[in-house]
Amino acid sequence: MDRIDGIRAFVAVVDAGSFTRAGERLGISNKLVSKYVAALEGQQGVTLLNRTTRALSLTPSGERYLIAARRVLAAMEELDAQASAEEGMLTGRLRITAPVTFGEMFVTQLTRDFTRAHPGISIDLHLSDRYVDLAAEGFDLALRIGQLPDSSLIGRRIGQTEAWAVASPAYLARHSRPTHPEALRDHVCIRDSNAQSPGRATFLIEGKAVSVALPGQITVNSAQAVRRLVLEGEGLGLIPGFVVAEDVAAGRLERLLPGYGRPQLDIQALYLPQPFIAPRLSAYLDHLRAALTPVLKAPPPGS
Repeated sequence: MDRIDGIRAFVAVVDAGSFTRAGERLGISNKLVSKYVAALEGQQGVTLLNRTTRALSLTPSGERYLIAARRVLAAMEELDAQASAEEGMLTGRLRITAPVTFGEMFVTQLTRDFTRAHPGISIDLHLSDRYVDLAAEGFDLALRIGQLPDSSLIGRRIGQTEAWAVASPAYLARHSRPTHPEALRDHVCIRDSNAQSPGRATFLIEGKAVSVALPGQITVNSAQAVRRLVLEGEGLGLIPGFVVAEDVAAGRLERLLPGYGRPQLDIQALYLPQPFIAPRLSAYLDHLRAALTPVLKAPPPGS
């Protein structure tokens, strides 16, 4: 067995969650996948996968080996992609993760447009609001919104947004309209747990950043879920402008406290440091920025 076959089979099993689904991805039988992985374990002298009748899981050795295995496969794909790029065609696979709401509203369609323009590229798009470890989980790119912790990742800003305070006309008919950020303390707030501090919000008051409390009974980890509850008149919400701009324009929601500035949230594309950026990744980044900059009012390139 070629060791590369074993590495490819091992990574496919981890990503697919089973030998059968890995075989479907690779176009071979599940028995052959199992044979490749067993042979790889024999060559390495360690057990990489715990196998039970119900589930598969990585051993500690398997977790360490997986990171290196992904690097090997990525390097091989890059060699192929470089050769194809020199002939004017982009090829290979990209694994991308993005926040759920932002991904559903923008990234899914832009990814479709990109693959139509580049039929030699396949993209695995994973929508999740959790923090994804690019190196450990084998992702090429992560799209993230807001203040990010210090990291070794390389970032490119592709846009900015701001969380707007909004409410439905029905809610405002039953409650006094807040005219100052401090008045939010007296309202019911639907809170988004994806925010850095779900129970508080920062406003610029007389040139100073002031944090105010957001009392409420419901906290949910989805901007769209917050939006739906606010549309139903259940309370106020602080929701990214790109999520509720159409609702505000149509009168379904009203923007509150527009005279008080809020921190701008960067929308960034992050990837691992590498000697050179794969042509397919560079092209995808350019595609995202060109499409999203006008929509999200991002700063001009080079800022």
